[in-house]
Amino acid sequence: MKKRENPPFDCVLASWRLHEAALRAYLASRLGDTATAEDLLQEVFLRALRAGEGLRRIDNPRAWLFRVARNALVDHVRRRRPHTILPDELPAPETARAPVDELDACLRRNLAELADTDRDIIQQCDLEGLRQQDYAARHGLSLPATKARLLRARRRLREALVRNCQVRFDERGRVCCHVPRE
Repeated sequence: MKKRENPPFDCVLASWRLHEAALRAYLASRLGDTATAEDLLQEVFLRALRAGEGLRRIDNPRAWLFRVARNALVDHVRRRRPHTILPDELPAPETARAPVDELDACLRRNLAELADTDRDIIQQCDLEGLRQQDYAARHGLSLPATKARLLRARRRLREALVRNCQVRFDERGRVCCHVPRE
């Protein structure tokens, strides 16, 4: 009787034999428990078997096997992490928004009150992400003129936010707080 060849299995088996001891040592050192390390090692082997022929096409099977072992280890730790089931009647925590995020209504209102040219350049370059060079080309401006126009528009918007919403900045220039106008 002729032995049946199974190239994908042979490939997995060859890689497995080369790296099994190192994988076992890796898992045992991370877990401190040889029985659990053996269980995870079997999971890694099963995943390698499922990869089959694909394992042959991997440039570095050792690295792939160790990544699979690390992922199995992470999954194991997550499953074992203690958790508490919270009652349904427990209110959801209020999510505190950063001061700059709370500024959106004030920003929209003050942006609408800017001159059309200021609003347009801020809208397109800062809010929609249009490159300044593209803005310049669309509006027949030089790049330096566009940069200067954007800088002036930003300055006017900042002044309006400080005046109308009492925006204050921290020592790094970031929004720390504001009072929205009525």
